[in-house]
Amino acid sequence: MVDWVYDELVLAADLVSRSGWTGVRASSAEAQALSTLLRRGQLHDGEELPGNFRSTSSIQRKTYDIATADEAYVGRPTRGGRLDALVIAAFRADTAGMQARAAAVRAALDAGETLPVEPDEADEVSAREGGILEHIARRRERDRGIRSRKIRSVAAAGGDIACEVCGFDFGRFYGERGDGYIEVHHVRPLHVSGETETRLDDLALLCANCHRMCHRGTWISPSQVAAIVRK
Repeated sequence: MVDWVYDELVLAADLVSRSGWTGVRASSAEAQALSTLLRRGQLHDGEELPGNFRSTSSIQRKTYDIATADEAYVGRPTRGGRLDALVIAAFRADTAGMQARAAAVRAALDAGETLPVEPDEADEVSAREGGILEHIARRRERDRGIRSRKIRSVAAAGGDIACEVCGFDFGRFYGERGDGYIEVHHVRPLHVSGETETRLDDLALLCANCHRMCHRGTWISPSQVAAIVRK
């Protein structure tokens, strides 16, 4: 059995949310289309997948797992996976935003994007659970060197290489080892912007903690995280 990763669940939950929060039958055109898309294995690139991987029957089962795990469901839920609740909560908190993410994930897979088997030093665990949009964003940063240019531009302007939300400075805390280090975040998520040319103003400097809070569940902006911190 191959575990469902985050963005596979996003696609399945998208079907559920568009069907009045009910499961989708294996015989439906929607289940067949999703099965065809996921059976390409792009979110499990390099893995050996069984012949029945993401069959229409498995699509039906997973959509019923999601539908019956929703807090509005009355009755006995089926047995879902550990990520199901997180995806359901994200859809309930921002249905339109998550449906937009699902559309962006489908577009990325249709364009031939794949998710690496092993996350690199920037991808962390979140990439292994799906996150193809975040993977694309990080890859673009590396390919164009935009991360380094953003940091250099802030330094050249006399600014601190510190978190724009909480002010954490890796250099002050870790000394020479942390000097000049910071994480770089896309202020406008790819599922909103789509294919775009990233400008330096589109990026924010964040510490690891604030960066994770931007990405956790429904994507929120650094300014929204800053409002949480101020509280």
